[in-house]
Amino acid sequence: MTRTARRATRAIAVATALLVGLPSAAWAASKPTVKTGSAIFITPTTVRLKGTINPNGAKTTYLFHYGTTTLYGTSTPITVAGNGTKAITVRANVRGLAPATRYHYRLVARNSKGTTSGSDRNFKTKNQPLALSLVAKPNPVRFGRGTVLAGVLTGTGNAGRQIALQQRGSPFTQPFASVFNPLVADQQGRFVFQLLSVPVNTQYRVYLPSKPSVISPIVGVGVSPRITTRLSKTRVFTGGRVRFSGTIRPARRGSRVVVQRKRGDRWLFIASTKSRGGGKNVSRYRLRVKIRRGGTFRVLVDSADDTYVTSTGHSKRIRRRF
Repeated sequence: MTRTARRATRAIAVATALLVGLPSAAWAASKPTVKTGSAIFITPTTVRLKGTINPNGAKTTYLFHYGTTTLYGTSTPITVAGNGTKAITVRANVRGLAPATRYHYRLVARNSKGTTSGSDRNFKTKNQPLALSLVAKPNPVRFGRGTVLAGVLTGTGNAGRQIALQQRGSPFTQPFASVFNPLVADQQGRFVFQLLSVPVNTQYRVYLPSKPSVISPIVGVGVSPRITTRLSKTRVFTGGRVRFSGTIRPARRGSRVVVQRKRGDRWLFIASTKSRGGGKNVSRYRLRVKIRRGGTFRVLVDSADDTYVTSTGHSKRIRRRF
């Protein structure tokens, strides 16, 4: 075979190879082929969007457009799809969606040869389950004072729902009992119960009288007895004694009464006694305390049960005389 014939044979072989088993570089690249896929793992606020892309031989990037209309308005981050010649599956996770809302979306891919948009598809996020929150301010409260119970009903369909209040007092062995008439939550699901007084430590909760059955966490409101404190003197020589006396309302006969002195951020124990009867609604205490150094003092009444919380009286200043 002559040299010319051999060259011709090789040229025919190369041409044949290119036609039947050609490498990707032999084809001219084109804009990507795109198909918008399904929406999966749908929750009230998140979704995963899927689709397929064939880059058609040129470096390709993609994103998903999404929004509540076909104008979309929001996009996922731009992601690289490569430069292959076969269709690949692509995904994007979307967060921060509104519950019970229909969204439109489409897949869009771009390379140096052009941009291709997939068809529009849509999905609806799931309903946000209803949930109740409840807080009490102030908490604890002084005996004879009231508090405000406020909360929010969140979730799909929260506006205008009836909210009922229940309570049970110390020692918390009885079932919850309903109090007041139900209130109606506002357009944001907010509600407020005004309590004029809380007689003892009390647990509260709110619930929906209608279906679905939703109950809030229990909120405990503590009640601290009211303590008055009188001093026999406010200036004393080192080692001298000062008489602490006063009342406790409601009556807390036999409760431990502690005199404390402040040192830095702590209150130190100085002396203690027991309260005694002073009437139907009041107890009294009295004790003489040796004062070794001046400072700020207070009286603390320790709670012996769950009826009331530990309470303190107003701070008093004692100065040492020289």
